[in-house]
Amino acid sequence: MALAPVVQRHREVASTMELAHQLAADGAAHGSAVIADRQIAGRGQRGRAWASDLGGLWMSVVLRPVRVDAFEALSLRIGLALATTLERALPGLAAVGLKWPNDLLLRGRKVGGILTEARWVGAQCQWVVVGLGLNVTNILPPELTTIATTLADEAAGAEVSALVAPVLAAVQQAGRSAGPLTASELDAFHARDVLSGQPVREPVVGTAAGIAADGALLIRGPDGATVPCRGGVVPGHP
Repeated sequence: MALAPVVQRHREVASTMELAHQLAADGAAHGSAVIADRQIAGRGQRGRAWASDLGGLWMSVVLRPVRVDAFEALSLRIGLALATTLERALPGLAAVGLKWPNDLLLRGRKVGGILTEARWVGAQCQWVVVGLGLNVTNILPPELTTIATTLADEAAGAEVSALVAPVLAAVQQAGRSAGPLTASELDAFHARDVLSGQPVREPVVGTAAGIAADGALLIRGPDGATVPCRGGVVPGHP
């Protein structure tokens, strides 16, 4: 009989990611999660600190996808699922934009982020932990108020307690496969893509031109050629 997912709730932790990795190492099933009211050492993409105080949804989920080719597409697939979930849960919410590779935006300001970390033995993926941070009713640090927002500021009735179940279910379902994005997923991402047409300066100078099925950012260079890239910086977007 398959093990049921384990869900841990904590008042305060250093990082839900670390606890979720430990759960996975101990054999926790797909969909197991660690949720905290507050993190004191939350982290985002490229090791950046993530402000995660009371009032936000801070969650890390253990995934054991049936395939892991095109692994970079996983955060995009989860972003699509979360965007749809938030819009359904919060009537009146503006369309959620997606910024490659891991950000959710509302009206151009960041409302959430996704971090994926895999553990491998040789070429075999043992598990993936997906960390999710959503600003809900938490007070943002002053230095972030011009580039970030909260769900409560954008839609009436936003509460962490009401979002935990649908958000967790969305991640569990979207994380069952880390294969390439389907044609319908690519179309759905294109409709939410906030980078399309924006300048990119690293690692290739050019213009963002969508994403590939394997999750790579497509950049159109000055010569008109389009190349897939795994890292990029867009001016004006954190």
